[in-house]
Amino acid sequence: MSSQGPHSDKNCKGTFREKLLIIGSNLGVEDVEHLKFLCIGLVPHKKLEKSSSASDVFEHLLAEDLLSESDPFFLAELLYIIGQKKLLQYLNYTKEKVEQLLPAQRRVSLFRNLLYEVSEGIDKEKLKDMIFLLGELLPKTEMTSLGLLAFLEKQDKIDEDNLTYLEDLCKMVVPNLLRNIEKYKREKATQIGIPPVDKEAESLYQGEEELFSQTEVKTFLEALPGAAVYRMNRKHRGHCVIVNNHSFTSLRNRQGTYKDAEVLRRVFNWLGFRVCTYNNVTRGHMEKVLQEQKCNPDHVNGDCFVFCILTHGKFGAVYSSDEALIPIREIMSHFTALQCPGLAEKPKLFFIQACQGDEIQPSVSIEADALNPEQQPASLQGILQDSIPVEADFLLGLATVPGYVSFRDVQEGSWYIQSLCNRLKTLVPRREDILSILTAVNNDVSRRADKQGTKKQMPQPAFTLRKKLIFPVPLDALSL
Repeated sequence: MSSQGPHSDKNCKGTFREKLLIIGSNLGVEDVEHLKFLCIGLVPHKKLEKSSSASDVFEHLLAEDLLSESDPFFLAELLYIIGQKKLLQYLNYTKEKVEQLLPAQRRVSLFRNLLYEVSEGIDKEKLKDMIFLLGELLPKTEMTSLGLLAFLEKQDKIDEDNLTYLEDLCKMVVPNLLRNIEKYKREKATQIGIPPVDKEAESLYQGEEELFSQTEVKTFLEALPGAAVYRMNRKHRGHCVIVNNHSFTSLRNRQGTYKDAEVLRRVFNWLGFRVCTYNNVTRGHMEKVLQEQKCNPDHVNGDCFVFCILTHGKFGAVYSSDEALIPIREIMSHFTALQCPGLAEKPKLFFIQACQGDEIQPSVSIEADALNPEQQPASLQGILQDSIPVEADFLLGLATVPGYVSFRDVQEGSWYIQSLCNRLKTLVPRREDILSILTAVNNDVSRRADKQGTKKQMPQPAFTLRKKLIFPVPLDALSL
């Protein structure tokens, strides 16, 4: 490691590349080798082999969209791992901030992190013992502890699912490192999440038990292992599509819908999504959008997918701008694992701001003696079951329960979308999961009524998520 301390740089001012140059000047040859090792699997191997300086590594990170001025967290993670915590200031991070964000935003794999930890625990004498034990297996060149582990990995002696060779080696030479390996195995097991459902658990995905009321969300979350969280550390967060229908052939124009579209765009952009908005979408255009998104190769590198529809609707279906009625299930079916492999095992969220019928929910006084207000008739549950694919990793957020209207303020936007965006803004920084956020939205919207106090609304989520979905906390605050 470089012996010199960080350059004094008042308030860490300067262009982003200038800051990278300062960081690089404080990294020694050994640090650069550590960075290269931690980037294996994220940056092409040939590029890493040719990198001889920190600037070379940074250039590759920029080219691979792993580093940018707006999102320098990956470099902050690398500096944190290699012990260069003082340099975090040039990226506007602190050690504590990185530690807070790591669980949700880490990009260095658990396996790569383990090998780095193990290498740091092997001193020169222990390294000599390991080299002696391995004998002719190793090339006759000088080797560091990190180089030794990289060689074993390259020779397929160890990988993320097979650490027997490494365990045997550690038992002989550095048994205290077995604790690191055991810790890795526990973390890997929880990262994988819930195993495939058996027949007794299939009712969570099929039949009436597929839907959960507000009161069941807490029970559902408590049943999940604490670390069973969807991965949120790929190259980008994912794509968010907004279909915003204002004008129709004969139906009334939807005044206030552009307010909803804009706030959705701002919030999901803040969350790291690549947002694309389509206005006044016909049936033909909708099919084109669905096909483009279904075949989008970029999904492979994304964490999540969001599809928002703002339009008129009726009983499990939504209207296109030319007034074709499109079943919600038909829209969602484009993104099953079979149809869209790039989104397999990733959360797919659909938010629908549309009426689902003609009935108006009456306003009633809030009392504890009422019959269970959350239990819906089986017919309403059936409509929702028909909308969501019988497959894991889907969430459907409807502005209202089937059979009822939803309300939209012609100046401020709809009750549901405005509450959804406000709750994402306030609860994502508190690391709340999406189901808890939607429960808060239900509470917000259910308490609203029109000026006469006679019209009410209750949103309805349906989901087959297997893990908690927690969006990483954005660096910047959002004002709506």
